[in-house]
Order: sequence, then structure tokens, then C-alpha cells
Amino acid sequence: MTTLRLGDTAPDFQQDSTEGPISFHQWAGDSWVVLFSHPADFTPVCTTELGKTAALQGEFAKRGAKAIAVSVDPIDSHHGWVKDINETQNCSVNFPILADADRKVATLYDMIHPNSLANATVRSVFIIDPKKTIRATITYPASTGRNFDEILRVIDSLQLTDNHKVATPVNWQDGDDVVIVPSLQDPVEIAQRFPKGYRTVKPYLRLTPQPNR
Repeated sequence: MTTLRLGDTAPDFQQDSTEGPISFHQWAGDSWVVLFSHPADFTPVCTTELGKTAALQGEFAKRGAKAIAVSVDPIDSHHGWVKDINETQNCSVNFPILADADRKVATLYDMIHPNSLANATVRSVFIIDPKKTIRATITYPASTGRNFDEILRVIDSLQLTDNHKVATPVNWQDGDDVVIVPSLQDPVEIAQRFPKGYRTVKPYLRLTPQPNR
């Protein structure tokens, strides 16, 4: 089993889901994708997470992103779980949940950690860009619910920094000042890229208003 790293191509796969058979790369198309795993169906923390993901579909869509979940339970179990999610979280699950009973996806994405969960997937998140490149990964223990506001924040940062020569500092939120990358030194280019100016804290730490705002 190969551990996936940032910059690797997200493995393609074919798997059944609550929305029918999925060929992953074809389904992803030109979208950003959040692929996130669950240890099993009918688990309390994951029930709240899937409800939150359904509620945030508009926010994902604004960013050109789609969510897709995976659990090792079979499709009939998934459909029963979706009913519970919709009832308890006051939502309508509107994204696919992969039925990974053969653990094909879990194995491809190294989601089974025997020291943590011997036979089920750990709770991992993969943020994948439109080129099918893995851009960020986060893995949580079973006891800790994921922060989907943070997942959206990471997508915002990746999309911003892909298009501008900036990085996002600690606790950055969309609209906050950003950091000019140290490799950018040409004053003419800096003036063109950042017409609102910038503040030099140290030669390597220059803050500027977010350029796409």
C-alpha cells in the first residue's frame, strides 16, 4: 500500500454509491472535490458531519467544489443511514456516499490504520483540485468531529494562492490581509500585482490586502 502525499494524483476508482455507480475522475470533472471517510454507518459523530455537509452544499458550489463520502458498509445500509441523517439533522443529503464494502477506495487512499481502527476507515479528508491533484489532507480521531468551516477555509486559501503570488497567514479568513510570497522581489511586479500597497513587517514578511477583493 502506498501512502498518498500532497501533490500526488488522486487515484481513480469505480464504486457503487447512494447515487448509483461512480467513476471517480469522470464524476469529479473540472470541480474541486472533498473526499471524506467514515468508520461505519449509523455512527453518531459522522451523522452530524454528513448533515453539516448537506447544509453546506451551497458553500461548496460557490467554490466549484463537490463533496463525496465513503464508508465500508454496503449500499442498503447507506440508504437507511441517509434517512436517519435527514431526520435528525434537518437536512437532505444531496451528495453521494460510496459503498466501499470491498474496501477498494479505503485501500487506494490508505484509510485503514490498524492501530486505530482495525477493519474500518479512519476519518480522513482529501481536498483534490480540478487536475486531480491531492492538495490537502486531514485525519481526525473517531472521537472528534471535523470542522467543515476549516475545510472551506482551506479551499479558499488554495484557490486564492493558486491565482496570486501570496500565502495565507495564521488564522486567515477570506477577506483578511495576506502575505506576499518571499520569492517575489521585483518592485514593478509587486506594484502591478498589489495596487493597494503593502506593509513590510520584516523583509520576508510583507502584508497586503487580499488581491481578489
